[in-house]
Amino acid sequence: MRERIWAPLPLLLPWLLLPPPLWCGPDSRHPEREPEPGPLQPFDLLYASGVAAYYSGDYELAVRDLEAALRSHRRLREIRARCARHCAARRPLAPPGAGPGAELPFFRALLERARCYRSCQSQRLGGPASRHRASEDVRSDFQRRVPYNYLQRAYIKLNQMEKAVAAAHTFFMANPEHMEMQQNIENYRTMAGVEDLQLVDREAKPHLESYSAGVKHYEADDFELAIKYFEQALREYFNEDMECRALCEGPQRFEEYEYLGYKAGLYEAIADHYMQVLVCQHECVRELATRPGRLSPIENFLPLHYDYLQFAYYRVGEYIKALECAKAYLLLHPDDEDVLDNVDYYESLLGDSADPASIEAREDLAMFVKRHKLESELIKSAAEGLGFSYTEPNYWIRYGGRQDENRVPSGVNVEVAEVHGLSMGKKSLPKIDRDLREGGPLLYENITFVYNSEQLNGTQRVLLDNVLSEEQCRELHSVASGIMLVGDGYRGKTSPHTPNEKFEGATVLKALKFGYEGRVPLKSARLFYDISEKARKIVESYFMLNSTLYFSYTHMVCRTALSGQQDRRNDLSHPIHADNCLLDPEANECWKEPPAYTFRDYSALLYMNDDFEGGEFIFTEMDAKTVTASIKPKCGRMISFSSGGENPHGVKAVTKGQRCAVALWFTLDPLYRELERIQADEVIAILDQEQQGKHELNINPKDEL
Repeated sequence: MRERIWAPLPLLLPWLLLPPPLWCGPDSRHPEREPEPGPLQPFDLLYASGVAAYYSGDYELAVRDLEAALRSHRRLREIRARCARHCAARRPLAPPGAGPGAELPFFRALLERARCYRSCQSQRLGGPASRHRASEDVRSDFQRRVPYNYLQRAYIKLNQMEKAVAAAHTFFMANPEHMEMQQNIENYRTMAGVEDLQLVDREAKPHLESYSAGVKHYEADDFELAIKYFEQALREYFNEDMECRALCEGPQRFEEYEYLGYKAGLYEAIADHYMQVLVCQHECVRELATRPGRLSPIENFLPLHYDYLQFAYYRVGEYIKALECAKAYLLLHPDDEDVLDNVDYYESLLGDSADPASIEAREDLAMFVKRHKLESELIKSAAEGLGFSYTEPNYWIRYGGRQDENRVPSGVNVEVAEVHGLSMGKKSLPKIDRDLREGGPLLYENITFVYNSEQLNGTQRVLLDNVLSEEQCRELHSVASGIMLVGDGYRGKTSPHTPNEKFEGATVLKALKFGYEGRVPLKSARLFYDISEKARKIVESYFMLNSTLYFSYTHMVCRTALSGQQDRRNDLSHPIHADNCLLDPEANECWKEPPAYTFRDYSALLYMNDDFEGGEFIFTEMDAKTVTASIKPKCGRMISFSSGGENPHGVKAVTKGQRCAVALWFTLDPLYRELERIQADEVIAILDQEQQGKHELNINPKDEL
């Protein structure tokens, strides 16, 4: 047992001994902040003090302590990252030699590095690092930017509108499904002097800002400036990658090794510790490719730097650099025919000035990919010895394939491209109205068509029955009681839309997690996943979409009428709104701008029951008053529609019982795929692999008990 656990450590040595990457270095745009006098105050204590002050009505103290908590948290990250880099450089590791005791110098170097790390932290923090170990709940709050939620409310109380808007927007960027915050920002922007304020994300990552600036200049055909910002974004990306990796290191709680069945020895503990560090660092590529609150697929971020750059360099006449960037892009997408054609064309432009074979992919990405592949191989090799399973995510997946309408790099006049034979895609342009079609096949038997857009007095609307069977409705309703949380998606707020109803919800990933843990039947959790995918396929087919429809958000929701609060109700269960724009009934407009979910294209609601009173789904005119259609929910009924201002909608008051449905929002833009859905896809893939393995081994499930 001990030998099996120790065995992976030699496998980890190549990774431990890797030299620092080329891009490791300080970021001149973001130098280390001047430390405040005295020891750094623990951010969790400042956070607790700020929250307590907020609830006691002392908003000035709340702002002071919450802002101090955010500064402390930021400073702590900086110190940890800098100490990790400093000690890695001062205490390099050497591979152990052969013979008895030959590994001891290696472990001495490890211990010296750990001592250096602890000493560095203590010196910079002004005290022991243990003072700054916060609970999991507090760390989660900071990851989800909850302090900004308190700040925006406190700033409003102090009538500091600009700071309130910035705090609200910063929170919203990490919680885009938080309807209350969306409403808050909308209200702030309508107040005097606020409409023209630029929304600021106080936690925006520098590389995303530079990347966006590069895209802006690229779209304006200013290729010199585009190159400047894309190159800057890459430097910042790799620096942030190094910071993320550095933050993965540090002390571990050795009591966690009890799961091995005995108190882990030094070798086992070190091997397991560095395995955790390795997995953490390997996952940095996901963290840096994820925008707060939504997935920004890596295919649409890191590789696209080089895709933009290869063409920008071509436009300014730097063909060697264009070729280097094109070859770098192909390291991650080797089958991209457009870029393969571009490589051939760039090589033809070199003439006798350079040997095309001598020009290789950019060294920064080549080293990055090499390290990433080595990490993947080490994790897979070591996982078996450490006794856990590991499934490598497809980090470089190209969701939906490359389509011309989503092909970003270009900018050249198409006629010029045809003359020179350069394979081009279409330049990214603001979205225009799609060709609106409907009436495609419903794909599944027994589904009943009820009404189309004309019969529902609108545009891009359809009503279907029997999408679910009675048995499936009962099973979903049953599993709902086991997975739903009050106020899910609304920071636990019991009644986010009306004080007269209780709101509960659950995501598909949570359902699968509960099913995997045995807290609800896995079959029922899988049903939630399967019926949402069924709905997606129906919507994509019926509206005859030419490109893939992706999940943007999936939510099982129940609204329950609160007893004693239903007399003389004149409110709605869910106010009239549109799903991808800010409805302005007075102006008869719907503004497609943040904080609206502008990326949503289609919506659907799949109902699970009808044993309640009220709760009709309604469409209205843009005035949010004139009802154009009313739908009574029932088991298996599905209403679907386009998400824009052409379809304002809401829900009438639920006056008795509980109304449950699966709410679905879809997007045509893979950039905004639902993160939890992608994770759920990975869970399903693992479950299917396990099931396939059982069938291959011909194991009777009863025998497993």
